[in-house]
Amino acid sequence: MIFPDIDPVVHIGPLALQWGPLAIRWYALAYVAGILLGWRYAVRLVKNEPLWGGRTPTATPVQIDDLVLWITLGIILGGRLGYILFYMLINPDQRYGLMQQPLEAFKIWEGGMSFHGGFLGVCAAILLFARQQKIDVLKLGDLIAPVAPIGIFFGRVANYINGELWGRVTDHPFGVIFCNQTIQTANGGRCPAGPDPRHPSQLYEAALEGVVLFAILWFATHRLKWLQRRGALIGTFLVGYGLFRAVLENVRNPDEGMPDFPLGLTMGMILSIPMLLVGIWLLWKALREPADQAHEPA
Repeated sequence: MIFPDIDPVVHIGPLALQWGPLAIRWYALAYVAGILLGWRYAVRLVKNEPLWGGRTPTATPVQIDDLVLWITLGIILGGRLGYILFYMLINPDQRYGLMQQPLEAFKIWEGGMSFHGGFLGVCAAILLFARQQKIDVLKLGDLIAPVAPIGIFFGRVANYINGELWGRVTDHPFGVIFCNQTIQTANGGRCPAGPDPRHPSQLYEAALEGVVLFAILWFATHRLKWLQRRGALIGTFLVGYGLFRAVLENVRNPDEGMPDFPLGLTMGMILSIPMLLVGIWLLWKALREPADQAHEPA
């Protein structure tokens, strides 16, 4: 199928919501939707008393409200720094361009965000917030882990709308030709993905890393009551995301300018394997401890 002609800038009827260089884009709305819905879901979790087995929830709704700003900054700063470190500095052309024009590092409106960088930024935000509020950092992470797939889902759908991060060439009937008038106009009359059908890997990721991972974590919170097992939900998230991302890298097109890593690995696999290993260790540790074991704040 031909990729639909979707403008990355939001329109109301024929009117584009754009004022000079400022524009409201679907990608930005995806971030907003993920953060707002995740915030409300986290508040619902702390208000759901049966999930906590009669114990005091990790955080209050007011603390969750404050944490949202910390996490938002972690996503943006970490996502951009991660992209620079993991992708731009490894790509010789982008590295040279960044050295010539260092201010390019701040142009996040032109694209270039790394999930793994955003993840590390959120980890840093949770750690700092937990220390400030004297909350157990692993328990706070357990509260945020079930929320994360919501933002991932909207982010991957926005990647598809933008016609970016496409998959490898395929001859399957569900392949998508990522070429339309908007893409050609933005790229001087050409389509970077070429004329061949490709896997819509963005939608695969939205389904697995978003919908399926959310369902797994919902089952863990609401059926297994793992909010009472310190580190179990973080471990579940890390294992689920690391596994899904590593598998989907086999159909996702490698990032342009990346070197040939050994064993056919991609940058996404290299960054996801540590997540998988840490997640397995956290799950193993959490399931060995009694569910009602008390811990002092970290």
